Amino acid sequence: MKHNGPGKPVVIHDPTLRDGQHAVRHQLGLTALSRYARAADAARVPVVEVGHGNGLGASSLQVGQAAVSDDEMLSTVREALGHSRMGVFMLPGWGTCDDLRRAIAHGVDVFRIGVHATEASLAERHLGFLRDAGAEAHCLLMMSHMASPGELAEQAARAVGYGAQGVGIMDSAGHFLPADVTARIGAIVEAVGTVPVAFHGHDNLGMAVANSVAAADAGALIIDGCARGFGAGAGNTQLEVLVPVLERSGYATGIDLYALLDAAELAERELMPAPPVTASMSIVSGLAGVFSGFKHRVVELSAAAGVDPRDVFFELGRRQAIAGQEDLIVDVVAELGSRRPTADDGS
Repeated sequence: MKHNGPGKPVVIHDPTLRDGQHAVRHQLGLTALSRYARAADAARVPVVEVGHGNGLGASSLQVGQAAVSDDEMLSTVREALGHSRMGVFMLPGWGTCDDLRRAIAHGVDVFRIGVHATEASLAERHLGFLRDAGAEAHCLLMMSHMASPGELAEQAARAVGYGAQGVGIMDSAGHFLPADVTARIGAIVEAVGTVPVAFHGHDNLGMAVANSVAAADAGALIIDGCARGFGAGAGNTQLEVLVPVLERSGYATGIDLYALLDAAELAERELMPAPPVTASMSIVSGLAGVFSGFKHRVVELSAAAGVDPRDVFFELGRRQAIAGQEDLIVDVVAELGSRRPTADDGS
C-alpha cells in the first residue's frame, strides 16, 4: 500500500542497522542485517544505513566491539538491497580515508560524516576525499542542542564549502522541542540554499516524530527514522509512525506502508530484545542534554559506586559531555561518589 498522492517529497534515511546497534552493544549478526535490509528494500525505503553504532572503523574496546566486521556488514547489506541505496556513517577519529575507500569498493551510495555541532572543520579532509572520489557525501552536526541556530547555520555552510552535498543536524540527546528544531533547520536552510538539509531525532522526551515533522515544515528534505525506534536510550524517531504522519502532513515518501509495517514487525522480532521505551534514565539524559549512548555506562558505573545515575547525567550535561567522552563518566561517578556521606561523618 503506497501513498503516492501529490505532496512535497522528502527522502527517508533508515539507520536501523547502524544506530540500532547502540541498543544491543553492536552485536547484530549477518542474518539479522540481511533480513532487515531485504524487508526495508521491499518497502522501498530510499536509504538503508548500516554499520557499527559509532560508524566505520569504530569497533573497539572503548565503545564496543561489533559482532562482525565493517566489510562483512557492508557486503551482506549490499547484496540484500535491490532498490534502496546503502548508506554509512563515520566519525573522524574513528574512521579513516582507508575505511571510506573500502566502503566505496563495497558499493556504498551515501556517506555521512558526523562531527560535533561546532566542529565542521573536522570533516574537511574526509568530505574532500569523498568529493574527489565522486561519492555522495553529507555532513551531520551532532549534539546540535549545544549550538545556536546561527552557529549551526555557519557550520553547515562550512561543510558545504568542504564538499558536503547534504548537511543536517542530529538531536543526539533527544533534547529538542519542535520550536527548537524549526529555528535551527530554518537557519540552516537559509544558509545553504538548495543543498538538502537533514534531521535525525531521538525520542528521550517523546518528541521525535513531532520534531521530525517540524524539521520537514522548516525545509528539511531528508528525515531519519528507525524501525520501532531501534536506537540508543529511548531510541530514534519511530520510522513506521514517522512515514504515515509525514504523508498525512502533506509529504510524499514513496514508501510502501504495509511493507514498512512488515519490516517493523520483523525488526522487533529479530533485531531487539524489546523495543526502546522512554524510561526514566532516557528522560533525564534528554533533559540534561547528554548523548543517549551513555545510558548503559552511566547506569553500570553509578550502581557500582552507589551514586544516583540521574545526578551523573545532570553533571555530564553541566560539563557539556559529548559522544566519544565516555571516560568522563568515570570521572563524574568518582567525584560524586567521593561526596557521599559516610558513617564516619555521623550522617
